[in-house]
Amino acid sequence: MAPVGVLPATGGPTKDFGGRITSSVVVTCVVAASSGLIFGYDIGISGGVTTMEPFLKKFFPSVLRQAGAAETNIYCQYDSQLLTAFTSSLYIAGLVASLVASRVTAALGRKNTMVLGGLTFLAGGNINGGAVNVAMLIIGRILLGFGVGFTNQAAPLYLSEVAPAKWRGAFNTGFQFFIGIGVVASNFLNFFLSKHPWGWRLSLGLAVVPAAIMTLGAALISDTPSSLVERGRLRDAKQSLIRIRGAGADVEGELDDLVNSVGAAKAADREPFVTILERRHRPQLVMAVAIPFFQQVTGINIIAFYAPVLFQSIGFGKDSALMSSTILGVVNLGAILVSTAVVDRYGRRFLFVAGGLQMLVCKLAVAAVLVAGTGASGTEHISKELAVAVLILLCTYGAGFGWSWGPLSWLIPSEIFPIKIRTTGQGISQAVNFATTFALSQSFLAMLCHLKYGAFLFYAGWIATMTLFVVLFLPETKGIPLDSMQGIWEQHWYWRRFVSTTVSA
Repeated sequence: MAPVGVLPATGGPTKDFGGRITSSVVVTCVVAASSGLIFGYDIGISGGVTTMEPFLKKFFPSVLRQAGAAETNIYCQYDSQLLTAFTSSLYIAGLVASLVASRVTAALGRKNTMVLGGLTFLAGGNINGGAVNVAMLIIGRILLGFGVGFTNQAAPLYLSEVAPAKWRGAFNTGFQFFIGIGVVASNFLNFFLSKHPWGWRLSLGLAVVPAAIMTLGAALISDTPSSLVERGRLRDAKQSLIRIRGAGADVEGELDDLVNSVGAAKAADREPFVTILERRHRPQLVMAVAIPFFQQVTGINIIAFYAPVLFQSIGFGKDSALMSSTILGVVNLGAILVSTAVVDRYGRRFLFVAGGLQMLVCKLAVAAVLVAGTGASGTEHISKELAVAVLILLCTYGAGFGWSWGPLSWLIPSEIFPIKIRTTGQGISQAVNFATTFALSQSFLAMLCHLKYGAFLFYAGWIATMTLFVVLFLPETKGIPLDSMQGIWEQHWYWRRFVSTTVSA
């Protein structure tokens, strides 16, 4: 008998329509994955500008005064709800956009939704770059949030639908890779621009560059065959399949399969948000909620948002703090490449568990080092040696995230749903992601102030929980065509009680 939660790689009967990695599928997937640039850029830039003195002096002078007076507790220097509102307002907008985007993506297609998201982000970047008060900053952040909400909804779906099943994991990790590029690029900008009085304005305003790149790219590629069939454009869908699958592929067979799946879904004629609540879709719905929630309670985005603040709090100078956060981003970027290389060989479950254990050990170790260096109350000055140890541990933690929960949390929700509720499931997944990120980003600096090293123990507890969840409840999805995914739930020790083999979505 297989261990709990483990299934054969096939997960049930699958359909092999052939196909290979063509130049067309590589180009279109790279362009679609580049949508991650805008999310990554924002993650890195928002944390960096909040350590720039001219930015704080203009918009948050109370934080600057507090940081200068906080001689007794290193954890409380940047505890300000107004400052965290600047960071986290984007995620409320992203939450709303994700739910709206589920319908937009179904009606307009994956490609057009990415273009819409890029244009909205472009507008937000312009407003933030020219901001003269906090209200303009927040308005710009809201527009950025809508842009990220649309692109985060559409891009992972695009990648999963276009990529050949055998290499779907590798292609989908490209989205997280471009998020990583955006983070690293923004950290370098923050480092070099932090010395200039208007550096913060350039950092925020240059968000238009990645937005313009991904918007232009998205406008030039074709939509996915699944989306084209869903909107009745069968001729375009066939041409798209011919381009991306290459010679020797059973294009007619794959097209017929898509037409049959879409036809069966439309025949049901039910509201997708009602359909997804049915018992037979319980496994997918649970994953759509649990996976993005768990991704955020690893604490990775909080570390990325506030890395410069965090490193400055524990004893690095301003320049050293910005460079340390850049090093953290580069390590994470390299780890994503590892995931790309092995995700379709060893599977999703192996990477989830291995990465989870690595992150757990690092979080516990960071808490221990902080206690040793600053005392339980955080009133002692940490030595440079221990501050460097924290940096090394966080880099190791970032590597664990980079080859596991980072890319795989975009991949799993985009590949497990039947086509009728695929955009709805993705919308729910992204809404959960944004809602959790908002709550954590709004509370992290206060948590750091009040829990001190316990903030890292808080995330360690969640990492242990999510690793156990994967072991027990997540079946393997590698190599399984999207329309054959139902079999993994029918064979799973727990989820099979919810899924009827006689009913298809």
